[in-house]
Amino acid sequence: MSGRQHRETEIARRIRAKGLAAGHTSAQIADEIHEACASQFSTTRIKAHRLSYGIALADVIEQVRALFERDSKPTPGIGETLLSAYESGLKRPGPEYLHYLCTVYRVEPAALGYDGPCICGHGHAHRAAGALGGSEAKDPPLLPTERELNLQPMVTDPEAQEDENILRRTMLNLLHTDTNLNEALDGVVLGACEGIRRRMDETLVSATVSAAMLDQWEEATISFGRQYTTTAPLRLLCDVLLELSAVRTAMSRRQPIDLQERLCRMAAQLSGLSGMIMINLGDHRLARSFFRTGRTAADETGDRALRAWITARESLVPLYFGDAREALTLAKKSRDLAGSMPCAAQAMAPVVEARALAMMSGGDSKKEVVDQAKRALSRARSAFSHLKSEDQEDVAFGYTEKQLYFYQGDVLTKLGQTIEAEVVLGQALTKYQDHILDQTLIRLDQAQCRLIDGDVKEAVAIGVKALRLVSDEYLTDFIVRPAAALGQAIAARDANAPGLDDYYAELRRSRAQLKGGA
Repeated sequence: MSGRQHRETEIARRIRAKGLAAGHTSAQIADEIHEACASQFSTTRIKAHRLSYGIALADVIEQVRALFERDSKPTPGIGETLLSAYESGLKRPGPEYLHYLCTVYRVEPAALGYDGPCICGHGHAHRAAGALGGSEAKDPPLLPTERELNLQPMVTDPEAQEDENILRRTMLNLLHTDTNLNEALDGVVLGACEGIRRRMDETLVSATVSAAMLDQWEEATISFGRQYTTTAPLRLLCDVLLELSAVRTAMSRRQPIDLQERLCRMAAQLSGLSGMIMINLGDHRLARSFFRTGRTAADETGDRALRAWITARESLVPLYFGDAREALTLAKKSRDLAGSMPCAAQAMAPVVEARALAMMSGGDSKKEVVDQAKRALSRARSAFSHLKSEDQEDVAFGYTEKQLYFYQGDVLTKLGQTIEAEVVLGQALTKYQDHILDQTLIRLDQAQCRLIDGDVKEAVAIGVKALRLVSDEYLTDFIVRPAAALGQAIAARDANAPGLDDYYAELRRSRAQLKGGA
């Protein structure tokens, strides 16, 4: 144990001894430990509760395991390292672990420093008789003191709690069952998504949280951005929206201006990320709504780079859903907002411009259109070279080299510049090791290049491979639409192309999955 940890433990031990002598409950003692140690040792509320019992990490782990065994569940993977990460604020417990930690300490999530109700929907304060041992299990309920009332977190309204619980239940179903993606993404879930977004809108037009909590939320937001390419869309959406709901609760009262700006920044990023996920799920209406909410939040920050990022991301909605002209308008607006400032949008917006121009050309590769699109790509490459290294590695809030390669290849494909396109798409595919959605779109572009060059058989083979590599949880309208367009283009070229029946079979499987297995 370090000297710093030793001092923290000694102070907690003294507070515990005095509290027990005065007849305080462990929850009251935990509050006193947190109040005394948070500023000096960054002691979190969840750690304060363990210190209030005077026990080690291993004791809590054994109690959690015993509760899992009592409930006839497999032995949990939680260990001292993970619990220590919770106590240091580096990680947040998932819904299930949070439920059992609340049971162990006989408190609600808020007492451990986490917003929202427990997923079980019941109170914990006096349900877990005998948890952690001692005589406290028999203590009668105590009326809260004035000091305890002041420590209570902001209360989430019942409507917001219900929406959060819907998303928590969806998360658990995805984690513990073979629930079909499109069965899970039903009207109830979409209604909860819209409810959280709408309340954020209401808060933004109307609007005390600790700096430490803001730090945790900002770290969580960055983490969600990293997970964007590796986590199934609906699973990630639940996490992101639960965090957005927590941020909204904090914003429901006006904060000091510096904290309010940080909250607005997180609201903009989380709303934008929700819009990106909605694109992947194929819901363009909710995607646009989330981007609109993100713009409102970004406007509150005065940060032109953030506003430009939101606008550039929003431009993908009309780009993917059939209005290239509007995509071009939004991309130019994003470019104007970014100005000469090195930022993600400065690289992303010209690429969207080039893709929109290529789509508007309708496959007619006139020299004027080709030159205009290539100039836009050149501006994107130049802007990318001036980005900070952290922005070049951030696939959600920045702009990466693999994204640049992919979208350049897409533009060249749509312009019919197949020789250049195949080289760039090949480079892009070697860089994509995680994002199955973009990998699939790259392969569909490669198939399109082969078709343009007259190699119908190879186009079909690439298309079949692309669809077979997509697992069910990633099969959304975002993938099925371009796959169907490729099938139509192949059939128009050669209705009897070898392997076309196999391609149609994979496409039918994808559509059936999209409709919930019908």
